[in-house]
Amino acid sequence: MGNDQKTGAVASRGAAARYANILLDYWFKRSFGTESGKRLMILTLREILPYVDIQDITYGNKEHPNPFPDNHGVIFDIECVSSDNSRFIVEVQLARQSWFKERVLFYSSFAIQKQILRGEDTYEFKPVYFIALMDFELHAEEDNRFVFRYGLTDLETGELMTDRISYTFLELPKVKSIANDSTNLEKLCYALHNMTAMKSRPPQMQAEIFELLFNSAEIAKFTPEEKIKYEYDMTTERDIRNQIAYGREEGRAEGRAKGRAEGRAEAIRLVTKALKDKGFSDEDIASILADA
Repeated sequence: MGNDQKTGAVASRGAAARYANILLDYWFKRSFGTESGKRLMILTLREILPYVDIQDITYGNKEHPNPFPDNHGVIFDIECVSSDNSRFIVEVQLARQSWFKERVLFYSSFAIQKQILRGEDTYEFKPVYFIALMDFELHAEEDNRFVFRYGLTDLETGELMTDRISYTFLELPKVKSIANDSTNLEKLCYALHNMTAMKSRPPQMQAEIFELLFNSAEIAKFTPEEKIKYEYDMTTERDIRNQIAYGREEGRAEGRAKGRAEGRAEAIRLVTKALKDKGFSDEDIASILADA
């Protein structure tokens, strides 16, 4: 990835942020999941999936009801469809959680079911590409790759069973620096992970994709209503992190008195109560607590 060339691009931690954290749910969808963000989404998909011909996209319904009664459906961060009807699911995950890969498999199945549950007597469906942008490291620290691609293959020969479903995981923190010869994908991951600490767009990021990305994240360009919402969202995010940290500390104290298992249970109880009081759903709480 080359030598670090970010000198002068990172703001001091005490300075007011110039760019928003667009990995947060609403702000990610604002930058990538709206008509005004379509060009940015197309360029991003092309960088992540260079082997797929993506000319244009339309945004689909992100909410998928479960076809089986009394079971939960899923809501994707972004789902879009290319001109050949291929499906692209883009999910952001901020914290490690249990059974993450299994959850990804479950989610992707809805994009397949949606295509074949229409009464046709066929199981033919267009390709589904699941992309996870992860602001944490899922794989072993010694594995310095930041892109992980999965498909369904023969365990002995490696032969692909089908090209209709694939998974791409991007571990954003793995890109620790950028250089002039870094790929656009490396630069994109670095920007998404570090944007709130940047005081300007790095000189290595002059391509159209970065112009669009930084423009979408510049807080000065938000409407007054958006600035209020962003400050609220950031306050809520800090509150959640503080509550989790407090819960962990309480859990350690309880652990010393009652034992490790009971202490952790108490920590989870305290954080769960705080999140419920803020109106978070059970699914959101489970995701937040996964790394607690």
